[in-house]
Amino acid sequence: MAPTMVLAGARVVLPTGIVDDGRVIVEGTRIAGAASADAQVVDVSGHWLVPGFVDIHNHGGGGASFSGPVDDVLTAIRTHRLHGTTTLVASTVTDDMDILAQQAGLLSELAEQGDIAGIHFEGPFISPCRKGAHSEALLRDPDPADVRKLIDAARGKARMVTLATELPGGLDSVRLLAEHGVIAAVGHTDATYEQTVEAIDAGATVATHLFNAMPVLGHRSPGPIAALLEDERVTVELINDGTHLHPAALELAFRHAGADRVAFITDAMDAAGIGDGRYMLGPLEVEVSEGVARLVEGGSIAGSTLTLDRAFKRAVTIDRLPVEDVVAALSANPARLLGMYDTIGSLEPGKDADLVLLDADFELKGVMRRGEWVVAPQLP
Repeated sequence: MAPTMVLAGARVVLPTGIVDDGRVIVEGTRIAGAASADAQVVDVSGHWLVPGFVDIHNHGGGGASFSGPVDDVLTAIRTHRLHGTTTLVASTVTDDMDILAQQAGLLSELAEQGDIAGIHFEGPFISPCRKGAHSEALLRDPDPADVRKLIDAARGKARMVTLATELPGGLDSVRLLAEHGVIAAVGHTDATYEQTVEAIDAGATVATHLFNAMPVLGHRSPGPIAALLEDERVTVELINDGTHLHPAALELAFRHAGADRVAFITDAMDAAGIGDGRYMLGPLEVEVSEGVARLVEGGSIAGSTLTLDRAFKRAVTIDRLPVEDVVAALSANPARLLGMYDTIGSLEPGKDADLVLLDADFELKGVMRRGEWVVAPQLP
């Protein structure tokens, strides 16, 4: 076993607040409460130490997709780990049901090995009115039998299903998901305010990329946004890349939902960590230009090229959010949502040694996952 390591001198973000000149003790794969006399001390003064990031909505990166073969999936996982995401839920996109079931089987094996935290099915149970970058020809109503088919194919590793709950079978599917311990997420929806309230009462607990792919907030017809923001049972996903949301919309969500109900996500596609060019998102072709992904046909925004380290830096330097709130949105809140807060999501003794080291300008300098450096810091 590797010697105990003490990361000392950083500003450490704990659930109780920020500790200046703090230290985190790593023993094996876990965070420890005390260090042995022969512990290795690593001076990380002038840096921030925060928990590893948890991404509950991610389609790929590094030129690879979670809808692809095993090697592609592993490439996407590695890409996001290099940017601080130590726990990741793999998201699929709308496709033929048999193809989705087959991919669920592949992804469930990787979940069983601990490479991913589970599977998120985004589509095909979404509204053609709000389809975004999903193939309309492959969309279908959320029949509970079809939803059950995907859950079964995931072999206990389905974490979340995004649904347009106003469609036929939507509410019954929400109830089915809740019964099986799978998160029902309202998204790619054309629901009214009243229909969204019904979905939440039926068991929906997440807003898939709030504001995007749903009706705008209106003063006479408030739609799903108002219902999702106001209900304390709902966690709202936000894509903080400067493209999907105006800063005022981000501030509105944080102020109204509160920092404990926000989860920053990437909604990343293949181009994350790579750059501009032509890519595929499921069966649809995407053009990435200046970091913004859009469908070649129709021009709809097609996911993002975001990584969570960039979301972190933007949130604290541009949006001026408190560091503690950003850490909650990137780590603690999604960990709680996944039912994994007892092992990840904060820097506390007994939890996995998943952490991110940032410099004073919030640039990523180190990533540790389960006690091993994924990105080893270059320190003086």
